[in-house]
Amino acid sequence: MSAKKQVEKVAALAKLRFEAESLERFVPTFEQILDYFEQLKQIDTEAVEPTYHALFGQELETPLRVDECGESLPMEEALGNAPETKNGHFRVPKVIE
Repeated sequence: MSAKKQVEKVAALAKLRFEAESLERFVPTFEQILDYFEQLKQIDTEAVEPTYHALFGQELETPLRVDECGESLPMEEALGNAPETKNGHFRVPKVIE
């Protein structure tokens, strides 16, 4: 798939619209981003332990808050501004093909 087609596909998935001129200017940047990911794939991370936070193991200046149980919003209020709902849930466009 050409870089231009990839940019168009990603833009469509992200619901972004580009003028033809803007799209053409973005293609080289997108190619650089994809090249960077290819470089990252080549790095040996076998001995690197996965983390859930970039500063794992370090004391944070702003510590993560403790989870506390509380009352939930009533369903009507939570869904009140949703553009579309179905059976008490948010209805969103399909993004995975």
